[in-house]
Amino acid sequence: MLGCVNTLKHKTAYIEAWWRPNVTKGYLFLDRAPTPEFLPWPSSYPPFRVNEDVTKLKVYPKILNPVQVRIVRSILEIFREGDKDVRWYVMSDDDTVFMVDNLVGVLAKYDHTKYHYIGTSSECVKSNFDFSFDMAFGGAGYILSYPLVAVLSTKLDECIDRYSYSWTSDFTLHECLSDLGVTLTQEKGLHQIDLRGDISGLLSAHPQSPFLSIHHLDTVNPIFPSMNRSESINHLMKAAKVDPSRLLQQTICYHRPSNWSFSISWGYSAHIYENIVPRSTLRRPIETFWPWKRNARQSNYMFNTRRPFNDPCQAPHVFYLDTVDQSVEGSKTVTTYSRVAPRGLPPCSSSGNHSADSITNIEVYSTLEISLEVRGMDCCDIVPAEDMNTTRVMYRPCMDSEFVA
Repeated sequence: MLGCVNTLKHKTAYIEAWWRPNVTKGYLFLDRAPTPEFLPWPSSYPPFRVNEDVTKLKVYPKILNPVQVRIVRSILEIFREGDKDVRWYVMSDDDTVFMVDNLVGVLAKYDHTKYHYIGTSSECVKSNFDFSFDMAFGGAGYILSYPLVAVLSTKLDECIDRYSYSWTSDFTLHECLSDLGVTLTQEKGLHQIDLRGDISGLLSAHPQSPFLSIHHLDTVNPIFPSMNRSESINHLMKAAKVDPSRLLQQTICYHRPSNWSFSISWGYSAHIYENIVPRSTLRRPIETFWPWKRNARQSNYMFNTRRPFNDPCQAPHVFYLDTVDQSVEGSKTVTTYSRVAPRGLPPCSSSGNHSADSITNIEVYSTLEISLEVRGMDCCDIVPAEDMNTTRVMYRPCMDSEFVA
């Protein structure tokens, strides 16, 4: 993890949300020794290290951005710690939040004895255009295999000299790895979040891939509208601790008697549409956000989106995670999603005026027995609930060749 003493007090809530003392192993690299307000150093933080002084490098007079050289050289410095039995090095900023169990599961599919450079691009075309479409963005976190870091440690200062004009650490690393013949492997569950505003549209239509990380939480709205930023990430982590592989996975089903479509982002949100909306449409994030940098000459995002509509047949009723209850019949879990505000639109006339305005809560029942990697996509059914203001959704395995439309 890379941090700065001047901003550290604004980042510690994100570190504590996911770091597991005596379980996760790593370091927080700082630009200088912590000030007295951080001492004694809390056991809930990773142990800190102070980065080496880059002004002592021979190449220093040529360096365009010394701060970014400090950051990229942390790869070299963490390797020199000499920790035993290391398979992977995961590099990130101090405001990156990881889903550790999901990360471990995803890395298990790769051969750690080979060269691997794993990460993700920015969500925005402009950011990738400015740097590279084949570069891992460090805020999302990138992962390097041990053998790759071992060889990189012998070449990194040479690369810094060669690419002293580089403005960012991510680009310097990308150029150096290209010289070694190593290319980026993309993982869709890593998220740079080069976005502004309300990212609920993105989180409510997550790709069918384990959710691994989220970044830039200080530059977007709190992900739960009734909470502040630190409360929001801790609330999300309640669901992550219960069923991490299902977190943010989108499940879609339909209730034909009322012509309603349901889209559940498990552990985060639930949407009801007063119309039968195709899966292919619901899998596109609603553009509740805007890009990091606006540029009218280029398409904004690296994925398809839907524009928000005031059409009652296309605008969802939105519910957010309220409670997580794991105590239901052993391996079963109930997540409850509550309406935050009225939709403020008339019913959809094409659905026969079956308004969902009266629904205040959605209960989602699921099991913990099988991980996402094994079970694949969930299917679901809408079943009656005792309370007329509550809708109940039952998750189940999808049947062979099941066609949901």
